[in-house]
Amino acid sequence: MAAGLKTIIALSFVLAIGFLLVILSSALFHSYLTLLVVATYCIAPLPNWICGRCANPDDFMESAGSAVVDFGRFCTGFLVVMGVALPALLAHCGLIQVPAMVMSVIGGLLIYGTIISFSMFFQDEQDF
Repeated sequence: MAAGLKTIIALSFVLAIGFLLVILSSALFHSYLTLLVVATYCIAPLPNWICGRCANPDDFMESAGSAVVDFGRFCTGFLVVMGVALPALLAHCGLIQVPAMVMSVIGGLLIYGTIISFSMFFQDEQDF
C-alpha cells in the first residue's frame, strides 16, 4: 500500500511541474497561446477511452471492434502530435518565443505522461 501511495505522490508532483512549466511559459513571455497545450493534452486520452468503451467486448467479434479502437488510437496520436506541433508552429510564426515553446512542449509532455501513468496505475483488471 505504501508503494501505491508513493506512486500517486510522485505522479502528482510530476503533474504539478508540468502545469507549472506550461503556465510559466505563458506568463513569463506574455503570450497565453501556449495554454492551448494543456487543453490538447487533457483531451488526448478521451478518444482512446471512448472508442475502447464503444468497441464490442465479445471475443468472437474481435475484428469488428478493432477498427473502432484503431480510430481512437489514431485520434489520440493526432492530438499528442498536435500538442507538440502547435507550440512549434506558433514559435515559427513568431506568435510565441522559442523558450516559451520549449517550456510548453516539455510541460505538455509531462502532463500527458502523467495522465497516461495515472490511467495505467488505476486500470481495473477484468476477470472472466
